[in-house]
Amino acid sequence: MKTIKLVLVLVVFTLNYTQAQQKENQTTIKNNDTMKTYVIERNIPGAGDLTVEQLKGISQTSCSVLKEMGPKIEWQHSYVTGDKVYCVYKAENKALIEEHASKGGFPANIISEVATVISPATAEQ
Repeated sequence: MKTIKLVLVLVVFTLNYTQAQQKENQTTIKNNDTMKTYVIERNIPGAGDLTVEQLKGISQTSCSVLKEMGPKIEWQHSYVTGDKVYCVYKAENKALIEEHASKGGFPANIISEVATVISPATAEQ
């Protein structure tokens, strides 16, 4: 009898977990449908000379601000060059990018919405 109860509890737990995962996946899909891709150019003199620890600190600051702002904005990745950092974000609108920069204390000198993406594969289509 205890085994049957345990199995039933596990089945109910599994069903609830599966339903929660499906709901979360649907929310993610909806967010990605409404989110646009942006490239942000940040003028940061000496960016290419920042240490691993400094870059880690900047990343941690960015992530904590993003967590506070919620799911309407996501940081994809960044490219660090000599005096600039180019960041790729997904966001519902440009204002969220500006808000993130303000809250994080980073410059956002140029914010450009990506119209389309091309690659070497584009030449073969």
